[in-house]
Amino acid sequence: MMVMTAKVNLKKVLLALAAVAALILALIALLGGNESTQTSAPTLSSNDARVKFLTDLGWEVTTSPTESSQVKIPSESSPVFERYNNLQKSQGYDLSKYAGKKVMRYVYKINNYPGATEPVYATLLIYKNEIIGGDVTDSAPNGQIRGFKMPQTTVKSTTPSVSTTPTESSLPDTAR
Repeated sequence: MMVMTAKVNLKKVLLALAAVAALILALIALLGGNESTQTSAPTLSSNDARVKFLTDLGWEVTTSPTESSQVKIPSESSPVFERYNNLQKSQGYDLSKYAGKKVMRYVYKINNYPGATEPVYATLLIYKNEIIGGDVTDSAPNGQIRGFKMPQTTVKSTTPSVSTTPTESSLPDTAR
């Protein structure tokens, strides 16, 4: 039987462990930093942040939501969902990524919609404190659902819109 012994320098072992720990911390900082810079959607974890999002777009809204509820994004596509999602895609969002997920829906009354004769509402869809979609709904009998961008008063909007009536929700019935 052969027995081998080795003399270990404790300083060298501790130095190697410190170097490995520093490398791991540097990797965590680099990878963690990239995630936060890649996120383009604003964080809307509070009512004030949601109101600020809308006011930054030029809307004057009531400071409290007129409605807040949890809705489910449909698991399966339908023509109604596809029309609504096309509106979302025109704004840089895509609800199909959230199929089957429950999201929060916040509705705010808009007070400065150009030429409005009936109430107009902004709907925000929030998942994990990030906006994933939404719309502006004119509740007039011939009103429309359109994107967040404020419409021009004399120029027709090129953003897709969806016809609605005052009793329709901004999401298809299957999304509730």
